[in-house]
Amino acid sequence: MRAPSFWWRKGAWQAAALSPFGFAYGLVAGARMRRAGAAAPKPVLCIGNFVLGGAGKTPLCLAIGALAQRHGLRPGFLTRGYGGAEAGPLRVDLRKHSAEEVGDEPLLLAERAVTVVARDRVAGARALAEAGVDLIVMDDGFQNPSLNKDVSLIVVDGARGLGNGGVFPAGPLRAPLAAQLDLADAVLVMGEGEPGEAAAGRARAAGLPVFSAALRPSGAADWAGAPLLAFAGIAAPQRFFASLQAAGASIGERRAFADHHPYSEADAQALLELAEARGLVPVTTEKDAVRLRGAHGARAALYARAKVFGVEARLAEETALWAWLTERLALVAPAGGDA
Repeated sequence: MRAPSFWWRKGAWQAAALSPFGFAYGLVAGARMRRAGAAAPKPVLCIGNFVLGGAGKTPLCLAIGALAQRHGLRPGFLTRGYGGAEAGPLRVDLRKHSAEEVGDEPLLLAERAVTVVARDRVAGARALAEAGVDLIVMDDGFQNPSLNKDVSLIVVDGARGLGNGGVFPAGPLRAPLAAQLDLADAVLVMGEGEPGEAAAGRARAAGLPVFSAALRPSGAADWAGAPLLAFAGIAAPQRFFASLQAAGASIGERRAFADHHPYSEADAQALLELAEARGLVPVTTEKDAVRLRGAHGARAALYARAKVFGVEARLAEETALWAWLTERLALVAPAGGDA
């Protein structure tokens, strides 16, 4: 799904026309969120967001997972596996599973720690506990009431914030903001921008702690040089393009697809032909690359030719965030750890 542009600006007539539907949707979504969930056998940290679309949840999951590992814990990731065919609970195996089976984000998570895909989050949490994890880090699922969350840390995109403030379909909110703030434990603003600052102000007014982070290129690759054909099927392709330019890249052409877009042979062939005709080097995101990995034909050729622009979440208040999480989740590292 590609988010409509009116979600991110105030005063659009489309939002006004759809507001009755948003009101009805919000009543149902807010009531559903308040249902009691099942307890998990291990502490559950949910990394969620208030709005539909991306805000940097998966990079934050990876950053917090790495932080937990440095403190002697064994975290595991729980994800629905959006875009994948497997219902689970299934432990992701990088040697045999593809994005078509488990989705793109689980493949990235499984590179760092044990990852379970499960539409039934309660069953997924049990599977992770059986795998020996100390902490369950849940990628998304804040609005799903089936599994009790010990801590819900909500990510807000600094550049887009809460959009027009409307509830789907009038705006990007998954439920009324007041209902979501009431169930959140803290907010983390990813990147800079007035929309993010405004959302942080709403969170502080609700008595929630606010943390911050930024997405930065991973590794030390030099992105200056040949002009690029930048393509992405993520929630906010423009953020990817802006990050490339900030890293010194020259973008000759841009192609944006819907979030989790399953690339077809025709898509891949068109991108290859454009790159060849314009003398451009294809470049994409890690999430897009894993959707091409293991494919055949033009998709395999595109995967082989494309450079991958990886990003990681850099936590601005890492020590304070970890101290807060440790207290709220009552985390204790095994013997030899330093949590």
